[in-house]
Amino acid sequence: MSTQTFHLPDVGEGLTEAEIVQWRVAPGDAVEVNDVLVEIETAKSLVELPSPFAGTVGELLAPEGDTVTVGAPIITIAGGAGAPGGAGGAGDAAGGAAQQDASVGLSAHGEPASPPEPEGEGAVLVGYGTGGAVASRRTPRAARGAAGRSAAVKASVGVVAKPPVRKLARDLGVDLAQVTPSGPAGEVTRDDVVTHAEQASVFRNIATPAAPAVREHTIPVPHAPASVSAPSAPPAGDREETIPVKGVRKATSSAMVRSAYTAPHVSVWTDVDATRTMELVKRLKASPDFADIKVSPLLIMARAVIWAVRRTPLIGAAWIDKEDGSAEIRVRNYVNLGIAAATPRGLLVPNIKDAQDLSLRELARALEKLTLTAREGKTTPADQQGGTITITNIGVFGMDAGTPIINPGESGIVAMGTIRQKPWVVDGEVRPRFVTTVSGSFDHRVIDGDGMSRFIADVASILEEPALLLD
Repeated sequence: MSTQTFHLPDVGEGLTEAEIVQWRVAPGDAVEVNDVLVEIETAKSLVELPSPFAGTVGELLAPEGDTVTVGAPIITIAGGAGAPGGAGGAGDAAGGAAQQDASVGLSAHGEPASPPEPEGEGAVLVGYGTGGAVASRRTPRAARGAAGRSAAVKASVGVVAKPPVRKLARDLGVDLAQVTPSGPAGEVTRDDVVTHAEQASVFRNIATPAAPAVREHTIPVPHAPASVSAPSAPPAGDREETIPVKGVRKATSSAMVRSAYTAPHVSVWTDVDATRTMELVKRLKASPDFADIKVSPLLIMARAVIWAVRRTPLIGAAWIDKEDGSAEIRVRNYVNLGIAAATPRGLLVPNIKDAQDLSLRELARALEKLTLTAREGKTTPADQQGGTITITNIGVFGMDAGTPIINPGESGIVAMGTIRQKPWVVDGEVRPRFVTTVSGSFDHRVIDGDGMSRFIADVASILEEPALLLD
């Protein structure tokens, strides 16, 4: 019986490594071609890898949590035939497949999509590119019981759930097969997992009242009686925790350090009476044209930034260092509007391409899609490339203002603070108004104080009087 080895493929992002997030199979499982084997995380995306072979799973060569380089062996499959053209070893895939984006092979709910029909002997599994046969670089991780992991994987492999939900279930020790789904397409949602974990916690406390609550993952039980005894000292070794720097956090930290130490940052800010923006948002929410779209002040902020960039084009320019040691400023007469998004995987900055060409409704729809895609972990590398200016909405965290770091390749980033009612002088009288702070950081090599101040003033003028957008 022959044994095939599957090597970590290049998923078309130009990256060199990925983390093994969750094995979807266990040794001894029978698999068919295109069955999902494993979920991996690169610096930019969560990806499910389908099997290029049919047969029986032999050995899992990379434990969950390990960081593995492209081309390294990750699993063996015994007695199986491969897909036409083969895709298991590094260098077997056709060059065109490497250009597919990282979401290929996923359905709308994070499950494997139906595989394409091969077109002759040269067909390969979509999304697998080439890579050299190099050794894996492993990150230390506490070993798990093989039998327990095998049972959990087998039980949950057929459950419909998005990758972030699967990770949450794994962190909480929840078997997805035991969770009642409530999603519109029959999928298990985040709330389903949390509710199941809470119920399980309550049941364990009732069933074993005398047993000490010793679990790796626990969820507080609402209305639990308060303890009257003094808190005990934490066990030895629990005073500190080590978090490996990898995936999105590794890529983000590298980009931020490069930006902070390359571009001379200058920040400016101003307070804004956003009362009329809030009134417009209220009217849009009640409008039939926006009935099926989420509308928030961020929509008006995005429109204001696009309008202000048109009046000060250098805000969207890029500083380019040339190979001969000289430099140039590249003015881009379009707006690829980046939106900083806090996701379960870390900070992502996808952007809306050619945002200057979108109507207000189209922009609202694009913002909604961008946010949902980021939260579901499905933002592709292409969505994060080519940005010209970024908005970070720190107001959702209750912050008034900040001095954000510029996204590499751009020259400006704008921060929108929280909107709250404050006393404000209007026509000589103090009145309650909705007030926010607009701040921004800029590359002083590209933009001087006059340009950045005029830009922030233009953004503020739109938030104060959105009717100016009609000009």
